[in-house]
Amino acid sequence: MSKIQRYFNMLKNKRIAFIGTGVSHNELIRLFLSKNLNVVICDRKDEEHFDQALYEDFLSRGADFALGEGYLDEIMNCDIVFRTPGMYYNNEKLTEARKRGVVITSEMETFFDLCPCRTYGITGSDGKTTTTTLVSEFLKAEGKRVHLGGNIGRALLPLVETISESDAAVVELSSFQLISMRESPDVAGITNIRPNHLNVHKDMQEYIDAKCNLINHQNAYSRTVLSLDDETTRGLSPYVRGELAYFSIREKPENGSFLREDGMLCYNERGRVTEYVHMKDIKIPGMHNVEDYLTAIAMTYGEVEPETVAKIAREFGGVEHRIEFVRELDGVKYYNNSIASSPTRVLACLAAFDQKQILIQGGSDKGISFEPMADEICRKAKVLILMGETAQKIEDAVRASELFGGSGLRIVRVKNMEEAVRAAYDSGEPGDIVTLSPACASFDMYRMFEDRGRHFKQCVMAL
Repeated sequence: MSKIQRYFNMLKNKRIAFIGTGVSHNELIRLFLSKNLNVVICDRKDEEHFDQALYEDFLSRGADFALGEGYLDEIMNCDIVFRTPGMYYNNEKLTEARKRGVVITSEMETFFDLCPCRTYGITGSDGKTTTTTLVSEFLKAEGKRVHLGGNIGRALLPLVETISESDAAVVELSSFQLISMRESPDVAGITNIRPNHLNVHKDMQEYIDAKCNLINHQNAYSRTVLSLDDETTRGLSPYVRGELAYFSIREKPENGSFLREDGMLCYNERGRVTEYVHMKDIKIPGMHNVEDYLTAIAMTYGEVEPETVAKIAREFGGVEHRIEFVRELDGVKYYNNSIASSPTRVLACLAAFDQKQILIQGGSDKGISFEPMADEICRKAKVLILMGETAQKIEDAVRASELFGGSGLRIVRVKNMEEAVRAAYDSGEPGDIVTLSPACASFDMYRMFEDRGRHFKQCVMAL
């Protein structure tokens, strides 16, 4: 009997709660119901507001429901609880349930425990989605059957019975997923750690500790890739249990990938240097994308040929919402960078182009300072268009910069995305670049940053 079969046998006669529906749970709920397990769906939405088709589907398969106010009370009557990543692990109700002996887990934790193939996990404040995609593309180009998921794409636990030992699982992991992880991947990469999500996490240390769970449970035969340039990430090196490799755009590590002075991306293994691709041949712009390639190279060193990396670099057009080219109109180019929900991501976008930009910013507050991007906005933006609940905070930070007075920067306030795009169009001249780089989360106006980015693209295409 396989480990997966033993797991599902163990669940018989257990009452299993799923908090929330959506990408990480819907297919998993169907899998558990198909095995005649006792499932209860707990959701803040009451029956009137719950997706009716989904409700009828799950009900017909035998699920129970705990909906509306007090939906979390039902977990006290369950044996196992799967929390969605959006449910904070240290929530008061979950903490109480753990004290009562209820098992609190997640789709991703269980997948890592059961996955039969080699696993690659990537986290970081910035760059994790592009890096995850690159690792996946590298391995696929070498003939691997790759399962891409986690915080990107889809849930992987519903597929676990179809995965073979020769496959590869490439997983992006957020701090919300990692905070309770007790399994780590075979190959782990941390792109960087910078202030983020402090409106949810108790403090910065909790955020860092969550990221550390990516490497805390590795063994001696694992591989860990850390940024040599990011002080916080580099500081995790004493916790590495297996092989340690670095990536850097500033210096040559003893073991790891680096950007050589001539612009070539290379890997150094104890004095033996392998050349991969020149930075000018990477299709997607920006030094932050060079860093993402270096991370992916270090994570797949010895498994992916340099020629494979060079081919993908020339052809790969990037991930949606990440400095994604939308269109050129009247000589002005529009880019969707909706993923830029923090100042550090804005700085990467400002550095990706040699000219001043027309910036669209603002959104919901994540509890982080906008001061780190203020000087560079004064240097690299000609028009700053602000909307959303953080508009005043961003404007205050930019005006407080010593560079603001002589910058010539014009600040425009708008109410919504339609007005923002129209203001950008009215401000643009041939040769200009317009970027949506919000520096904030999207929740004041949109369900997710993807919705914000798609709405921006719709508005641009409607001009």
